[in-house]
Amino acid sequence: MISAERIEIPTMSDWAGFFRLGDEWRRATGKGVSVAIIDSGIDVLHPDLAGKVESSVEARIENKKVVFDPSDDGDSAGHGTACAGIIAGIAPDAELHSIKVLGAGGLGDGLAFMAGLEWAIKQKYRVVNLSLGTTKPQFFAPLHDLLDRAYQAGCIVVAAANNLPQPSFPSVFSSSLISVIKSEQTDPLNFGFHYGEVIELTAPGVNVRTAWPGGGYRNLTGNSFACPHIVGVIALLLEKHPNLTPFHVKSALHSIAMENLNRAV
Repeated sequence: MISAERIEIPTMSDWAGFFRLGDEWRRATGKGVSVAIIDSGIDVLHPDLAGKVESSVEARIENKKVVFDPSDDGDSAGHGTACAGIIAGIAPDAELHSIKVLGAGGLGDGLAFMAGLEWAIKQKYRVVNLSLGTTKPQFFAPLHDLLDRAYQAGCIVVAAANNLPQPSFPSVFSSSLISVIKSEQTDPLNFGFHYGEVIELTAPGVNVRTAWPGGGYRNLTGNSFACPHIVGVIALLLEKHPNLTPFHVKSALHSIAMENLNRAV
């Protein structure tokens, strides 16, 4: 007869102690870390973003296929510029790459969205900001496959949760990416981690002041603007620890969040 030993399961606070990074990353600037922003484009002339956008491409449908062309059309909706402004505020020396898949009003085609993610993976960008998603079930399987490819390629994808109660893809694919929902916190480094939830990370996303096309600024609320906060933090981590895998990065974020929680108690 086989008998089972009693196994002690570590608590979440125990796990936090297994991953120690030091504090050097808090003084980093994201230098040398490539960040793709799949969105509505970026206003590269905005004072907060001038000289920070290394490349800009735009999706175009040709013969039922999505192709990407170099683009200087800027931002058609403001959403991408707002996300880029948040990232640049946290990691000012990160290399930003704009992949434009959304048009006016922040609307776009699901195929262009998937093609934008595939483009980012092929370019081997280290971090991808996905402050967008889809609720259409036909995109579940192909997006899941793309996220697995990104994970295996060492590409760290961060996705915003849907602002509505309905789940959206790919934010619910918690095993292969980092998903984020907004909180009322204001300190970008004081984020939370809720292990076991579908959307694991919380970050500032309420009344966030950020860049807007034309050189202006807006105060914005939504999960879209929580996502780039985490992307900026990851850029800081990768500058100091460039060999971190997606698994390592999620572990690091969990460890930092637990430290934040312990300090607050």
